[in-house]
Amino acid sequence: MLISIYGGPSAGTVSDSWRGLNAQWLAMEGMIQVSMDHRASGHFGKEGVALMHRNLGKWEMHDYIEVAKRLRAKPFVDTTKICITGGSYGGYVTAMALTYGADYFTHGIASSSVIDWKLYDSHYTERYMDLAKENPEGYKNGSVLTYVNKYKGLLRLVHGTMDDNVHMQNSIQLVSALEDLGKHFEFMVYPGGRHGWGGAKATHSRNESYRFYYKYLLEKEFPEGLFK
Repeated sequence: MLISIYGGPSAGTVSDSWRGLNAQWLAMEGMIQVSMDHRASGHFGKEGVALMHRNLGKWEMHDYIEVAKRLRAKPFVDTTKICITGGSYGGYVTAMALTYGADYFTHGIASSSVIDWKLYDSHYTERYMDLAKENPEGYKNGSVLTYVNKYKGLLRLVHGTMDDNVHMQNSIQLVSALEDLGKHFEFMVYPGGRHGWGGAKATHSRNESYRFYYKYLLEKEFPEGLFK
């Protein structure tokens, strides 16, 4: 199963739209693909979004875990291969899923991820979390680093070295914590990449994600000629 996510406040992922030929191909290969939104994703109005005030990470993970529980109970779902992926806020959610939610999610690719809200843009963070000194518990509870000892499964972190939105220090701090705990993970760096990248590196990044899916989820040989 592959869950593609964003997860930020008032920013849903679910839509009635065509996801492209690559998604269709993965479905034909046996990959169940899922999009899901939490109560503060914007579909449920201001009341839902207001729940995120001082609580980034709380309701997103609560709702995503509930969905994961229901999906894992289906007889056609391989519970050893529940993969989640996203970038930016979606990377944050993915990193939380493999730590805080590690009993329910087994694999993840987290790109350009916020790891600790103290490291992110204060203009955005304080809009939802207030000042760190005013909301220490909220910042602690919303940090991936708080739950790093729960990590299991396999997480791949991906980051551009010149990211001026989510500074690479976010991923570096998680890398350091995982290393100190002796945990196995993967880390892919894109030199010169900002909050996203184009050209040959974009092609490489996309294909490496598909290699990950084929190796760890589908357990099939990667079709080199199809993904270029």
